[in-house]
Amino acid sequence: MAETKTFKVFRFKPQTDKKHRFDTFKVPCRPGMTVLQALNYIQENLDGSLAYRSSCREGICGSCAMHINGKYRLACETQVSHLSASITIRPMAHMDIIRDLVVDMTPFFEKLKAIKPYLIPGDPDEGAERIQTQDERAYLDYIVDCILCGACYASCAVNGYDDEYLGPAALAKANRFLMDSRDKADEQRLALVCDEHGVFRCHTLFNCQTVCPKNVDPTANIANLKRQIIARQLNPKFSKKGI
Repeated sequence: MAETKTFKVFRFKPQTDKKHRFDTFKVPCRPGMTVLQALNYIQENLDGSLAYRSSCREGICGSCAMHINGKYRLACETQVSHLSASITIRPMAHMDIIRDLVVDMTPFFEKLKAIKPYLIPGDPDEGAERIQTQDERAYLDYIVDCILCGACYASCAVNGYDDEYLGPAALAKANRFLMDSRDKADEQRLALVCDEHGVFRCHTLFNCQTVCPKNVDPTANIANLKRQIIARQLNPKFSKKGI
């Protein structure tokens, strides 16, 4: 017999609503059911107007990140059976609400764009193929798995009061390219992240580290950027890779 759980879901339509509310739904939950599947049930059977994002359903696209029972998680990877009988779902913080659980992620992607998230070959470009050893690639393993879900950005307290703070995802991505042996733009990259809205605005609260569904560890990436900046101030000939 399916267990019935109570879902309290954040609702808000900026075009017509003066304030948000929580709607309550009773959902029959079977073993193995995820929060995303519960939302699908609500939309298909109880309230077709409920809005939320999802796509791959396999923890790859990152589109279903939301605040579930006090923590940012991917709805497609969160088992209903691991949660309490009452489940509260909110949208991600620090971004404007488009409708219900859908937020405007433009600021998140604008900050990602600001750190130049692509390889820069240097000037002049050597032109030849840039070979990377297995060890050099393996060094990036813990950085490259970011799926841009925005959970770290929403969980970061600094993003809540500093609209210009780059945020954990963008800074982790900056470190990913800084540490890539094929990239030749060290000074440019560090200059992009060392102002008052960059790495030194981070207060090392570890929220981003806790919620990352891919264990990218933005906190460690930010710490490495800080080390690189300080080391170069002490010794301009300091090499970034340290591999």
